[in-house]
Amino acid sequence: MSFSSQIFRSPEYTSFRCNVPLKQIILDDTGTNKGWRVYDTGPRSVETPLVFLHPVSGRAEVFFKQLLTLSSKGYRVISAENPPYWSVTEWCEGFMQLLDHMDIKQVHLFGASLGGFLAQKFVEFSTIVHQPRVVSLFLCNSFTDTSIFKYKDAAVLFWILPAIVLRKMVLSNFSSRETFYDTRIMDSIDFMVELIESLSQADLASRLTINCLNSRVNTSLMRGLKSVTLMDVFDDYALGSPIKEKIYQEYPDAKLAQLKSGGNFPYLSRSDEVNLHLQLHLRKYDGTPYSASDNIPNTE
Repeated sequence: MSFSSQIFRSPEYTSFRCNVPLKQIILDDTGTNKGWRVYDTGPRSVETPLVFLHPVSGRAEVFFKQLLTLSSKGYRVISAENPPYWSVTEWCEGFMQLLDHMDIKQVHLFGASLGGFLAQKFVEFSTIVHQPRVVSLFLCNSFTDTSIFKYKDAAVLFWILPAIVLRKMVLSNFSSRETFYDTRIMDSIDFMVELIESLSQADLASRLTINCLNSRVNTSLMRGLKSVTLMDVFDDYALGSPIKEKIYQEYPDAKLAQLKSGGNFPYLSRSDEVNLHLQLHLRKYDGTPYSASDNIPNTE
């Protein structure tokens, strides 16, 4: 498959693909599971890395700007793309197995849209099974309740729908690139559209199933988190203001990282701002057992 978007053809993305190896991690001994796609960069001495979780439409590559920039500053950063899982519990069990396989005891999680929802559900899951693993959350354009999505009544049938239909369902939630005058936002949309074309029917169906089956986050189980940051944008994006206000209510003590613009994918279109907010989020852990970097804080 050929790609023609500006981001795919950019020197930065080329550098990422040339210098950051993609790992395929198989956790299913039967061979029926094609495995997690993982980029892991930065110092391996760091025991509490920052892990990125993609949206429905994304792949592990969508966070390449964060991986390049933050790893150059001494952070260990991982982007993980899951194989098809058909329930939240199954996904959480799979992610726990991935962390065990990588010998990672604790993490900071960045989740975008569905990735943010799953990050919260993993905090909930790991708390219930008495294996808390998450130090902090950074949620980008995310949500706490899947009942907001219009396809919830049809979710049990997604597994039989052809890929072309599923792609149209995902793309229907994208803002039209013509509504933006910002070339960086338009480029981010083009990049994500091309990524959707590379996803299999099982990838799309399983993600949409998890995204739309009724489920909500029990935020009372988030109390063990050391910090939460909520990032959103003020321009047009798939989740509207009522959903934004709902997540604010669920996390009244969270820090807010609000961007004037950025669309659905600010980690691509506003990467410098996102990277700065991530460093601010993680800085408090420098020099502690929870540090995501090998930086030694200046005590002078």
